[in-house]
Amino acid sequence: MSLDEVRRDWTRLGSAEPLWAVCVDPAKRSGGWDDDGFLASGRREVEKAMDRLDGLGIRPGRDRALDFGCGAGRLSNALAGYFDTVTGVDISEPMLAEARRLDRSGGRIEFRLNDGPDLAAFADGSFDLVYCDLVLQHLPPDLAAGYLREFTRVVRPSGAMVIGVPGREARTFKGLVFRYAPWPLIRVAQRTLLRYPAPMRMHTLPPERLAGLLAAGGARIAASDEYWSGDHWQHLRHFVTVEPAADSGGTR
Repeated sequence: MSLDEVRRDWTRLGSAEPLWAVCVDPAKRSGGWDDDGFLASGRREVEKAMDRLDGLGIRPGRDRALDFGCGAGRLSNALAGYFDTVTGVDISEPMLAEARRLDRSGGRIEFRLNDGPDLAAFADGSFDLVYCDLVLQHLPPDLAAGYLREFTRVVRPSGAMVIGVPGREARTFKGLVFRYAPWPLIRVAQRTLLRYPAPMRMHTLPPERLAGLLAAGGARIAASDEYWSGDHWQHLRHFVTVEPAADSGGTR
């Protein structure tokens, strides 16, 4: 699976059903999401996440946040309630167009296309918070690992991350199908049986693998909460703290 394939699939999804593709709910197919309900779901999620960070004693600055894989801006709008400015990046131009339509921040959100394998557009230490929920599982594992390394680069010392990703397949029939069935078969099933506008490839990211990737950049997982486990996946939301800068002036 290549980055071009990811771009192609999510461009189709963003063109056909952007809100449903962000929040996949069988009851919300064919325009079932309304704008207010869609954005309200993002506010609830971010409020819980920010409260959890605070309860863990992780209190990043409130200047700038990055919403990686922002889709239609569901979480970007919610983050704008906590940060002075928010940058939302996505690989899909149609998703970004929908995000701009739904922008309720009064101009404090910048939505940008990021279709490269890194975050080269952003300098080291650009953000107080990096938020990434249910995005990395759609990427080839090597590419997801590269973005995680970039997260540790662009977050400021003493900053934080919130990363939601499936840790493993559920121990169910559907979970076993995703674990062992070849991707071409799943792709066909999603297009023909489930009638997805484009397939959604899925990968898990075990917590120990995530912890190792983050540790290399001076970040550690403070807590991992199971927040949604359907009949396919065990989803975990990881709350990550970033080590403060060394007194000697060294860089991470």
